[in-house]
Amino acid sequence: MNLITQIQDQLPAWRARLKRLITEYGQVKVAEINIAQILGGIRDVKALVTDISCVDPNQGIRLRGFTIPELLELLPKSPGNEMPFLGGLYYLLLVGRIPTYEEGIEIEQEWKKRQEVPSYVYDVIRAMPKETSAMALFSLAILAMERESHFTKAYDRGLKKEDYWIPTLEDSLDLSARAPQIAAFIYNHKFRDGQIVEPKEELDWAANFGYMIGIENERYYDLSRLYFIIHSDHESGNVSAHTTYLVSSTLSDVYYAVSAGMNGLAGPLHGRANQEAMEWLLDVYQKYQGVPTKEQLTEYTWETLNAGKVIPGYGHAILRITDPRFTAQMELGEKYMPEYDLFRLAKLVYEVVPDVLRQQGKAKDPWPNVDAISGVLQRYYGILDGKENFPGGFYTVLFGVSRILGVTANTVWARALGAPIERPKSVTTRMLENIAAEQKGVEIPLHELYAHERGC
Repeated sequence: MNLITQIQDQLPAWRARLKRLITEYGQVKVAEINIAQILGGIRDVKALVTDISCVDPNQGIRLRGFTIPELLELLPKSPGNEMPFLGGLYYLLLVGRIPTYEEGIEIEQEWKKRQEVPSYVYDVIRAMPKETSAMALFSLAILAMERESHFTKAYDRGLKKEDYWIPTLEDSLDLSARAPQIAAFIYNHKFRDGQIVEPKEELDWAANFGYMIGIENERYYDLSRLYFIIHSDHESGNVSAHTTYLVSSTLSDVYYAVSAGMNGLAGPLHGRANQEAMEWLLDVYQKYQGVPTKEQLTEYTWETLNAGKVIPGYGHAILRITDPRFTAQMELGEKYMPEYDLFRLAKLVYEVVPDVLRQQGKAKDPWPNVDAISGVLQRYYGILDGKENFPGGFYTVLFGVSRILGVTANTVWARALGAPIERPKSVTTRMLENIAAEQKGVEIPLHELYAHERGC
């Protein structure tokens, strides 16, 4: 496989590069950590390494160094399509350079060879109660396929450590190939007739997802391509990526690790935010029986904030600009659905909310992120989600299909470079108090409830 050769050729230099950093510069300090960071979710602590993506505060996500606008321009496209096909993106994530059209198509063909989902996976989904959340079904389906793992079988037979990445790549290609079919079946199981729809040979990976849920529309196929590109990776510190990395660092195979990552993605503070952003827009729309005036929306935004809530889809931990992933979707919406009421509402929110958040003064970043509009575009084509449908929603499953590309690419490279098991050291609260007292030269009295504590 060309993909294996392309990665294999890079490994000697990469391994030498890391060895030099450890042996010659291992004692160089990268960052310091304070008590607020420890107690605040380890935010902004530089403790993870990934070369797959990084978030530039002023330019947004970079995948292998390329911004979203650059990717949409440079990745290969099939004739007649506005957006690149995903095989080219996955090649970029794995190999580190923009592929030729032929190299991107090779990934698409590799996916077609591997796309058949074992029948027992569908049986597992059908066996669950109808009200089971879509994300629970997605995670469960991924975990059910663990018996297919090339890595686990090769490891049990005996495998050199430097070759761990090769069966991991096989597992990653298998899982990413099957993810659209699994997601489509979950949607059909929930919303349609529950049938298994086989993918079309002539359609690419992203377009086939739309076809399998009953949308035969070239514009939706381009939206699908865009959606899966912009959600594919986002550094290693977000919950789904970090969870996948953490579990895989134990040498659990891709199925165990990605299933765990999807469980993290399901949370309201992570992947489910797209559903919550859509629900907030629907609440606004229903209250005013249509698109409100700018004054009405301003009033509603203040009501939300004064009630102690946030505006879903606005703000970002790192970005200090409008998320380029939002912009790319907004531009597609302007082209395909400019008169759609919910799109018009999303545009109005973009005009109103940042100013309100700046006046409130609490948000470091008042600008929209990727979640602020993604649900609107999906809903336009009939893909429903949110509390009026079923618990757990479906938009997060779409997010998960895309994120599988990034987390598996990271897993392949972690195995190729011999990343160790992740095992940070924890401290007790009393230890933190003692450290603070020593450095500040003061005594921190214990409340009587904790006077018995002995610490470590």
